Amino acid sequence: MRHLLSIRDLTAADLDWILAASEQPHPRPLEGKGVALYFEKPSARTRNSMELAVAQLGGHPVYIQKDELGIGSRESVADVTHTLACYHAIIAGRVFDHSLLEEMARVNAAAVLNMLSATDHPLQALADLLTVKQLLGRLDSVKIAFIGEGNNVSRSLAEACALAGAEFVIASPEGFDLGNALDVRQVRDPAEAVDGADIIYTDVWVSMGDEDNNERRRAFEPYQVDEALMALAPNARFLHCLPAHRGEEVTAPVIDGPRSAVWRQAENRMHTARGAMLWMLEHR
Repeated sequence: MRHLLSIRDLTAADLDWILAASEQPHPRPLEGKGVALYFEKPSARTRNSMELAVAQLGGHPVYIQKDELGIGSRESVADVTHTLACYHAIIAGRVFDHSLLEEMARVNAAAVLNMLSATDHPLQALADLLTVKQLLGRLDSVKIAFIGEGNNVSRSLAEACALAGAEFVIASPEGFDLGNALDVRQVRDPAEAVDGADIIYTDVWVSMGDEDNNERRRAFEPYQVDEALMALAPNARFLHCLPAHRGEEVTAPVIDGPRSAVWRQAENRMHTARGAMLWMLEHR
């Protein structure tokens, strides 16, 4: 049984297969089967992309909110996982605590897919790389500059770049970087990061569930992606995982301009979700 909790669950060959499958006509291995979509955190793109991807594979998506399951309070994680496995081929979770997904996977009653956790966002990284491949025609030796926090999005993207042979560099304020766990280039100056970049990527300064305070916003003010920063990499395309806050992490002329590919990136969430589930189902 295959689980996809992080990019670390994939090999380079797995990554290539998922990206290729995401652009192929899709079979229907989920015909007559369900996929549980468990949400502790709401999301426009994740819910819509996953529900459509499940339907395209012939399955029936079931949206489940946190209070409906009572994991760890009304029922144990193992009991909930076994129950959902009675009805569903895949259990997908958008959760705060990554260890919850790990515990569900250890039950091994159904394939478990991470739709987002505090530490990892593999589905976003898959959509990001598919978008880059479509834009540039390759992944090998592409330079991606991430401007912002070392968070679940940047961590998963850095890991995916390492598998794909792409260069990843992140510019973050002190105290908000990726730490030493990953072998990636980390700088403080956004201008240094975007030098020679093919892709410039950013994310919100305050993610859902994080503390929003003035000190945090002051730390990130020099990290806005504006026209001046984009001008330092005149051929670079712009990506953002969304939702976006124009006037904060990015200016409107950048995200709404001709070098932005955020809507293709958003659409690719559906295609790569489909590819990821095919990989989990071992439909090769």
